[in-house]
Amino acid sequence: MKASRFLRLSVAALLCTGSVSPPVFAQGAPQAAKKVVAQDADLQAAIAKANAYTSLANRTLRAIDSWNRYTSWVDLKRGPTGKERYITYGLYSLYDVKTEIEKAQAAAGAQPSQPALDEAAKRYIAAYEELAPLITRAYRYYDRKDYRDDGAAEGRALHEKLVPAAEAFLRERAQFDMHLNAFKKEVDGRELAAIEAAEGRSARWQIRNIMINARAVMDLMPTNDHPVVDLKAFDVALAGYAGAVREMDEFKDRNNGSGVPMIESSAGSWLGSLRDFREKLGKTKGDVRRGGAASDANRLVSSYNMMVSMADSAQRVIR
Repeated sequence: MKASRFLRLSVAALLCTGSVSPPVFAQGAPQAAKKVVAQDADLQAAIAKANAYTSLANRTLRAIDSWNRYTSWVDLKRGPTGKERYITYGLYSLYDVKTEIEKAQAAAGAQPSQPALDEAAKRYIAAYEELAPLITRAYRYYDRKDYRDDGAAEGRALHEKLVPAAEAFLRERAQFDMHLNAFKKEVDGRELAAIEAAEGRSARWQIRNIMINARAVMDLMPTNDHPVVDLKAFDVALAGYAGAVREMDEFKDRNNGSGVPMIESSAGSWLGSLRDFREKLGKTKGDVRRGGAASDANRLVSSYNMMVSMADSAQRVIR
């Protein structure tokens, strides 16, 4: 294969954060406390906007996976010849994202206004809609092995359109991610404060605190395009996550051994795995391509995705 992918983890896995949902208070919580969040219409609107954009971001990551699949076997400068060793890899088919695009477009015109993010979302959607039909055509072309009939002529014609469209899409994706991550951090902080004001550092607060800090770590995980981890930033995020786990332990102690359902054990184990990962990174100056750290990164991403699902389930149990 022309380009080896030292990380098997997908970008979708790296960026998957779990949805931001408004807190639902435990039965018996004071009515005045319940109103803290319910009356904050702006927070609820911000959560809705974050959810819409996050769904779009996660669902359209398939296009990046598909493009990476293509670049793993084709020479981008020369284009396909029909004789590549791994040409049968082709591309991945895309998901139906009509609903996600419609919701994101609505969110772009909704309050609270976020000019930089909203404009980035519009440009991202436009770039995706330019690229997606090309990927779909290329997927069918290689899946059906049409290149055997035309000597890859159509493949080369598609390549000339795919490259600039993919490059534009990736640029817009980077901008969209940057603005969306900043917005989600702000919303997370406000939501966490609202939960604490309404019901204290409850089990619900513990879950959100764990996942917010876990996502901060995930934002710094390596990718194929950025294989070297910023160790200083990683250490700060790791310390934040460790603090969230300690807070969860203290919550259990305060409640006579009654802890946070479903997620408690996994959250602690993930911290241990993160520390092992950090030790390996220290020996390679953050370069995940050396020292066996890539396989650790894959496992961490998989475990994180499981925690996202567990957190969602735990929130429903607490209702």
